[in-house]
Amino acid sequence: MTVVTRFAPSPTGYLHIGGARTALFNYLYAKHTGGKFLLRIEDTDRARSTQDAIDAIFAGLKWMGLNWDGEPVMQFSRAASHRAAAEKLLAEGKAYHCFATPEELTTMREEQKAKGLPLRYDGRWRDRDPAEAPAGAKAVIRFKAPQDGSTTIADLVQGDVTVANQQLDDMILLRSDGSPTYMLSVVVDDIEMGITHIIRGDDHLTNAFRQYQLIDALGHKPPAYAHIPLIHGADGAKLSKRHGALGVEAYRDMGFLPEAMRNYLLRLSWGHGDDEIISDGQAIEWFDVTNVGRAAARFDLVKLTSLNGHYIREAKDERLVELVAPLITAKTSLEIDALAAQRLTRGMAGLKQRAKSLIELADSATFYARKRPLAIDDKARAILADGGKAFLAEALPAFEAQGSWTAHDLEAWARTISEAKGLKLGQVAQPIRVALSGSTVSPPVFEVMEILGKDESLARIKDVVGS
Repeated sequence: MTVVTRFAPSPTGYLHIGGARTALFNYLYAKHTGGKFLLRIEDTDRARSTQDAIDAIFAGLKWMGLNWDGEPVMQFSRAASHRAAAEKLLAEGKAYHCFATPEELTTMREEQKAKGLPLRYDGRWRDRDPAEAPAGAKAVIRFKAPQDGSTTIADLVQGDVTVANQQLDDMILLRSDGSPTYMLSVVVDDIEMGITHIIRGDDHLTNAFRQYQLIDALGHKPPAYAHIPLIHGADGAKLSKRHGALGVEAYRDMGFLPEAMRNYLLRLSWGHGDDEIISDGQAIEWFDVTNVGRAAARFDLVKLTSLNGHYIREAKDERLVELVAPLITAKTSLEIDALAAQRLTRGMAGLKQRAKSLIELADSATFYARKRPLAIDDKARAILADGGKAFLAEALPAFEAQGSWTAHDLEAWARTISEAKGLKLGQVAQPIRVALSGSTVSPPVFEVMEILGKDESLARIKDVVGS
């Protein structure tokens, strides 16, 4: 059997963290088993489904690197198949017309509530002849659910879960206007897409029993179910925006790398021993949905940020330059020309050691791309005013005479100067740093000097001395 999984979001908003993890687990299980990972957009709620949301889902999955197989299935376009399935059940006596009016149903629920009974349809049209309906009355089509016994789902995560059939009422399959309901559409699509494994949040577990019965009534073998626990905030409360319940595009814009997000989401409710850093290849090799835990996972932005720092350090310098260049341009309007790109690439090995996000990395790298004269921030100006500028003016001839412009030789030169003047190395290095970067913070200053080159370094120093 070829495993076929699916991710089936409703396009009523962004691709949130919980949805992204569900998509990841479906993707990994399909790849682990050599199967297929399909995408279905459940856009039957026409009032709330938007093209912007659909586009955001596509973009979010692509950024995450979760590439689906084949073309996405748009659920609304398959309404004819959904209606045909309902008509089939009706013809086989497994469904029936219900002519109960909204007013009747409201009264029914109020009476049940007053008696402390569960609120569910009481089956009043289950065995009645449709001929008894008032002239012109519109009917819905309801599923004739089993009333005796129980339904058990052998869930791959939750274990065996059983519900008494008497707790499940006769759900609506087709509304009075002929439009299919979500429950019917999902079942028909899963059957016709050949879905073998349904991996989704455990908030869908209650739906599974109805869907299981409906699949069986349509004459098909139910798929394997795996209901994964939800994601909570670090405080254990339901995940909300204050915890970081944002769309994945927000994390992209905050400077997170997709591989960091994949690794982090993978570790929410699933693990492989004590391994924290897990490559994509290892994830595919090791992942099995049966190893997902039942306890709710906790989203921790601090841990995600730390993990992101690791992946930034591991990323190729050229790739990081491609990622930070537009961030620098967006914030400063600086165009990253070939020379600036070359400097950024050469400096990236030092820059990326300290960055936890691409935003931090872009900020720390900007000085390499700036045009002269550089703007000097307030803290840096204080260094210049406190003897830094005078030192640079005095040392400028020695700078110009310096032959070898490597970080090693420049540092050796600076140590000689500091010893001769009775200064600490930092007192020599800091004014140079200010002149070269416009800030009191940068990568190792002699490394910066080598990357900028002698001509640019001297020009920046002269700008400060002459200001």
